[in-house]
Amino acid sequence: MAAPGILLVDKPQGITSHDVVARARRALGTRKIGHAGTVDPMATGLLVLGVEGATRLLTFVVGLDKTYEATIRLGVSTDTDDADGQIVGTVDASSLESSRIAEAIAPLTGRISQVPSTYSAIKVDGRRAYDLARAGEDVQLKAREVTVSRFAVLAERRASTVSATEGVVDVDVVVDCSSGTYIRSLARDLGAALGVGGHLTALRRTRIGPFDVATAVAVDAIADAPLLAPAEAAAAVLGRFDVTAEEARDLRHGKRLTGAASRLPASPTAAVDPAGGLVGIVERRGADVKSAMNMPEEAAR
Repeated sequence: MAAPGILLVDKPQGITSHDVVARARRALGTRKIGHAGTVDPMATGLLVLGVEGATRLLTFVVGLDKTYEATIRLGVSTDTDDADGQIVGTVDASSLESSRIAEAIAPLTGRISQVPSTYSAIKVDGRRAYDLARAGEDVQLKAREVTVSRFAVLAERRASTVSATEGVVDVDVVVDCSSGTYIRSLARDLGAALGVGGHLTALRRTRIGPFDVATAVAVDAIADAPLLAPAEAAAAVLGRFDVTAEEARDLRHGKRLTGAASRLPASPTAAVDPAGGLVGIVERRGADVKSAMNMPEEAAR
C-alpha cells in the first residue's frame, strides 16, 4: 500500500487533472488518490493530490485562496473565453493605452460579482454547463460573489492578427483570488469593459494556500516524489495543536479535552501527537477541544 500523504504536481498543458490522477494511481500503485480542484487542460501548474488516508484532508484545501499567472488577449473574443474556443469577435485594440487597461482592471479587484464562463464545470440541473453549451443549449449561469485581492499587470505586448489594421494587446497578469474565481471570466470582463473583447491565452496556477508550484514535481517524476506527511500538510493549512499521548488517545476515542480550548491556535486546527502523527482535525467547543475528523492511525504518518 502506498504511504499516505499530500503530493504536489506541476500539471503540464494538454492533459486533464483526471489524467494526472490516473498516472499517479499507476505510479504509486493505489486507487485511493484524489485532487483538490481541477486545472483546465489548457492550463498548467499546481495540482494538490491526496494519497490514501490523506485524501480526507483535501476538503480543507479545496477552498483555499489561489494565485494564477495568465495572459489575456484583448481584441479577440471566443465562445469559451479562452484559446480553446472559437473566435466570435475581433476588434482593433491597438490604440488601447496602459492607463485605460489599469482603469478597467480596478473594478475587477476586491469583492466582485462574477458570472462564470458558459463553458465551465458548474452543474445546471445535474449537467455540466460545458456539456449543455456544446449541445447548443442556452446556458444562463448566475453571478457569484468572489474576491480578487490582486489583479496586477506584469507586461504588455502588441501584435497583428488577421490584418494589419486589427491589432491585439496581450497582457500578462498575476491574480490572487478566492476559490471559485474564474480567470477566464476576468479576461472576458476586462475585454468587455474596454469595448474590445478579450479571452485567456495562457494560464498557470502557482499557489494554493500555503502550497507553491515551486515545490511540485513533474508528472513523470511522481513515482519517486516525496509526499508531505499528513501532519505536515494539515498543519500548513490549519495550524498545529500539539497534544500528549494521553490526549491523542482521548481524541481518537471521541473524548473531549476539557478546558484545552485556550491552547488552540485556531478552530479548526491539526492535532499532532508526540511522534509527529496527525491525530485529526479538532475544533473548539466552548472551553473544550473536540475532534471534528479523526485520522486512522495507519494514515497518521
